[in-house]
Amino acid sequence: MSEATTLSPPPISKPAPKVGFVSLGCPKALTDSELILTQLSAEGYQTSKTFQGADLVIVNTCGFIDDAVKESLDTIGEALAENGRVIVTGCLGAKTGEGGGNLVRQMHPKVLAVTGPHATQEVMDAVHLNLPKPHDPFIDLVPNSFGSAGIKLTPRHYAYLKISEGCNHRCTFCIIPSMRGDLVSRPIGDVLKEAHALFAGGVKELLVISQDTSAYGVDVKYRTGFWDGKPVKTRMLELVQTLGEIAEPYGAWVRLHYVYPYPSVDEIVPLMATGKVLPYLDVPLQHSHPDVLKRMKRPASGERNLERIQQWRAACPELVIRSTFIAGFPGETEEEFSHLLDFMREARIDRAGCFAYSAVDGAVANDIPGMLPMELREERRARFMAVAEEVSASMLQGRVGSTMQILVDSAPGMGKKGGVGRSYADAPEIDGVVRLLPPEKISKTLKVGEFTKARIVGAQGHDLVAQPF
Repeated sequence: MSEATTLSPPPISKPAPKVGFVSLGCPKALTDSELILTQLSAEGYQTSKTFQGADLVIVNTCGFIDDAVKESLDTIGEALAENGRVIVTGCLGAKTGEGGGNLVRQMHPKVLAVTGPHATQEVMDAVHLNLPKPHDPFIDLVPNSFGSAGIKLTPRHYAYLKISEGCNHRCTFCIIPSMRGDLVSRPIGDVLKEAHALFAGGVKELLVISQDTSAYGVDVKYRTGFWDGKPVKTRMLELVQTLGEIAEPYGAWVRLHYVYPYPSVDEIVPLMATGKVLPYLDVPLQHSHPDVLKRMKRPASGERNLERIQQWRAACPELVIRSTFIAGFPGETEEEFSHLLDFMREARIDRAGCFAYSAVDGAVANDIPGMLPMELREERRARFMAVAEEVSASMLQGRVGSTMQILVDSAPGMGKKGGVGRSYADAPEIDGVVRLLPPEKISKTLKVGEFTKARIVGAQGHDLVAQPF
């Protein structure tokens, strides 16, 4: 009889290291966060919902305006107080402080590492140095992801698709090019591959973002790439056409953000009229008066913008336009501000946001003569918003009685008591919503991430009220 074999107990597996993560700022920063989280998950790291439960914390910061800088610095301080091991990335990480040193390190010298925006590898290098990865990324699958599109921080039924980094403009109020650099367009094949993976994974709304969507491909001279074995130009028109074709079998929406009013956009509007992409344009106009736009160094004049918007609406009557504006820009006269209010009424901007000019450190506009008192800047912002809300309310009232397709964002109890959704006119987080009443039919249910038809029965502030059927 052979001697019994003694089996040694299996090795005790160590718990996977946990990383806390905070993502601040705009959707472009959010996509940077998604890339980092995808890589962390691929390498076996877990995420922690609290600072205390994490082995270290990553804070993706915003550094555009003073309020965002303060929020980012406060969040870093909170993470240091509750955890002590913090890696900082994002736009604030690229900002210099007094004497030319790094602002974050000056304010929070105990952080483990600081990187600028879109720096996935640098962040991962800092993570590896301070929290070694648990296993080989080449043999592990990424759970809860969209395959090649990676992990997303948004609800599963919508996602942002970043098509480029940086910007070639040098607007005097903006410091983003100094943090994110000049325009760098992603290869169109990579963009379309990610879009397809997202649609195949259940995304019903794709939000195209960049610093300047209209300029996509300018840096590579619109070179030809490949998708699904076919040649496709790296250009906005071909990108939007192909995204619409990929989305169609899934019944999904494609929404365009950060679209400068170049002549090239005129070619996109007919695609909206035929339903290829949503008839929605997020156009950052900032002002209407030619002299103010000149001081801002914006790439278009106010009169041409109004004419172009009128042409767009003639080609696609359903078109919804959202925009952002700055009130109280240095040197702005009462006449120039009144011009902006008249423009708002005539252009009928559906959704508008407005900032009182903020003297961001490093912005050229700070040196323009005629800096206005903060009280006047805030007063003009309030006057602008009163007009913007008046225009928006009128546009919303015009939808009462119509039937619209609504994408459901919230539906407790299968929507038996109603829910919340959005129409094609409403981008998530920045526009209004559609408040859904309980369905007329007892058998009717509402499901998050699915579409429902609804009759618009009223308007409340920035929102619509609708009856699903």
